[in-house]
Amino acid sequence: MLMKIAAAAASVLIATSAFAADKVNVAKSYELKDGSTVYVFKDGKMAMENKAGEVVSMKEGHAMETKDGQKIMMKGNEVWRLDDALHHDRRGN
Repeated sequence: MLMKIAAAAASVLIATSAFAADKVNVAKSYELKDGSTVYVFKDGKMAMENKAGEVVSMKEGHAMETKDGQKIMMKGNEVWRLDDALHHDRRGN
């Protein structure tokens, strides 16, 4: 019984640290004119969340404009990575 409790505690610790590590990898976020948000990870790859809070796919090289008028180009398409970082608590882990 004690072994099962220790194993469960270890798995929770590993899952929590994996989530924290991915959240820490978000270096910057930009709000776009259409209400979407683009997240830039420390490795330079990006992912996008629409104004409804859903993680959406975006083609690499797509031009976007921030609320302040700055133009940025999409690099990468880290849909799963952003979904995991933003909505980890909805998975029941």
